Amino acid sequence: MKPINIFLLTVLLSLPVYAHAAEFRGLIEPHRVIKIGSPTEGILATVDVDRGDLVQKGQVLATLESSVEKANMEAARARAEMQGPLKAKQASKELFQGKKNRVEQLYKKDLASASEMEEAEANRDVSDMQLQEAAENKRLAELEYKRAVEVVKRLTIRSPVDGVVVERFLSPGEYIKEQPVIKLAQIDPLNVEVIIPAEHFVSIKVGMRAKVIPEAPVGGEYAAVVKIVDRVIDAASGTFGVRLQLPNPGNRLPAGLKCRVIFPPK
Repeated sequence: MKPINIFLLTVLLSLPVYAHAAEFRGLIEPHRVIKIGSPTEGILATVDVDRGDLVQKGQVLATLESSVEKANMEAARARAEMQGPLKAKQASKELFQGKKNRVEQLYKKDLASASEMEEAEANRDVSDMQLQEAAENKRLAELEYKRAVEVVKRLTIRSPVDGVVVERFLSPGEYIKEQPVIKLAQIDPLNVEVIIPAEHFVSIKVGMRAKVIPEAPVGGEYAAVVKIVDRVIDAASGTFGVRLQLPNPGNRLPAGLKCRVIFPPK
């Protein structure tokens, strides 16, 4: 028997073991695709992005014609900021409160009649209610202004995610009702969808890491994590679906690529 080459054995043991690693074909897809519309009907005033543009969450994508709504908002703002009626009622209350106090002093000295005292108290009570009404009207005006601001906001279409514009459906001047204006794809992170034979069902777990190798010309190796393992096996094909999440900072990888997914050995 030939002696064992200790050096060669050491080198072989130190190499990564892929002999029992499981490899499958997969597809890299967007994390989600969103069709962006408007909650309000109207005429599109602007569409600020086009196909292929990268957008950030909160970025303005389009706006609707809003001249009337903005005018209503400014009128509501002016009413909400008005201080005159409230100050007038406050002054009126102080005036009638002072009169009531003077009449009360005279009444105690029998220098004013009961009817004069009752009239002074009634005037004071009315001024109290008028002041409360003025305060309530101001509060209502402030709420109307907030409502007008929200109406104007609804006429601005913003991106709900960081992503890329896949398609633009409408242009400025067109009427929007229920149809989408923009289609966005969120590509950070990416989803990697894999169909796996049922014999591997017990070995694929949520949280497992795997290596994703996109097809040419992109290539490279990237780490992904299993996020979803289907709990129902397709009886006809004897397979089940697995979704991995692949971080994609800077959107360096495009969606739509085929890839190889390599799971570590058991």
